[in-house]
Amino acid sequence: MIIAIDGPAASGKGTLGKRLAARYALHHLDTGLIYRALAKTLLDRGHRLDDVEQAVGAAAALDPTRFDPAELKRHAVGEAASIVSAIPQVRAALLAFQREFGRKPPGAVLDGRDIGTVVFPDAEVKIFVTASPEVRASRRAAELEGEGQGIDVAEVLTDIRRRDARDSSRAAAPLKAAPDAYLLDTTHLDIDAAFRAAVDIVEAVRAGRKRS
Repeated sequence: MIIAIDGPAASGKGTLGKRLAARYALHHLDTGLIYRALAKTLLDRGHRLDDVEQAVGAAAALDPTRFDPAELKRHAVGEAASIVSAIPQVRAALLAFQREFGRKPPGAVLDGRDIGTVVFPDAEVKIFVTASPEVRASRRAAELEGEGQGIDVAEVLTDIRRRDARDSSRAAAPLKAAPDAYLLDTTHLDIDAAFRAAVDIVEAVRAGRKRS
């Protein structure tokens, strides 16, 4: 089984992805970390984020086993990743890796921005997770503060709106819900309630398959 979870920044899709993977004994891949790792590589090497040749070359050499999630979750890396991920050649270079990961038995939960539309349009379950920009900004600011990164909520909100606009308007795999995706709005849900709602969606899809 493949579960595709898409949604904008700080919507809660990553946490839901991990918990669903544990619930159903599936592999889990936060595809955003791939793009963050690539962006950090370019930053560390002093390359421009829009240098297509360097970005594609770095994408081919990425080693997910060496990722440092804590470092990749930094605010500046996330902003850089949003720029790098808009490059069509970069997305093409990383597409095969994501598909190979998802097809490993017994299946996987992948979360990102184009899983249900591009990476796995035939996924058994598709969930599009969203929340209001204000709530997402508050969550991200709290997360950053917990990591010792003091930051103003208003600044985070501005960045989130900018990323939403950039991710939704890019030519390559724009952020949007697949036509057959279930919408899960977490604006008024804590993580436990959101998880229960996600499980209900998965179980409903599985029950429908069993009856057909």
